[in-house]
Amino acid sequence: MYQAAVPVCLQVLGSLSAVLTKGAAHAEAHGIAPGLLLQARLAPDMFALVRQVQTAADFGRTIGARLTGRPHIRVPDEETSFSELQARIAASVAFLHTLTPAEFEGAATREIVLPFPSGELRFAGLAYLQQFGLPNLYFHASMAYAILRHNGVKLGKRDFLGQLTLLGAA
Repeated sequence: MYQAAVPVCLQVLGSLSAVLTKGAAHAEAHGIAPGLLLQARLAPDMFALVRQVQTAADFGRTIGARLTGRPHIRVPDEETSFSELQARIAASVAFLHTLTPAEFEGAATREIVLPFPSGELRFAGLAYLQQFGLPNLYFHASMAYAILRHNGVKLGKRDFLGQLTLLGAA
């Protein structure tokens, strides 16, 4: 479970950070107020870029917390700049680096309970990871990518994929 969760979260958060770096550089190079990009959205009823990044960073962190039974730490959504969003991503990455494979013992069958206004969702750990945690992480990271791409930031698939671990690579 450690291998299925932590390296994947680190890759997605790493690529999200790199995409944000390109977004900030694009804003500066084209004289665009960063706040305009941070508040951009693909549709009126979707989260803005800032919220997509906050949510992706949170999923990156909470996947590990929930699967290991560590406390879920809520972070206030107060970021208003690219650098503050980078710090939020970095905090999630730092947390993931504290997790050990031993903490994931029994994680596949650990009960994960998510409270929602309409009631609780209950998962076994593996189902949570595969059907809720990782899909949400990828969704919000891809929406951040799409918002920036839609607003003229030069991004490609390789930017979204980030640093790959290739067979035979050192």
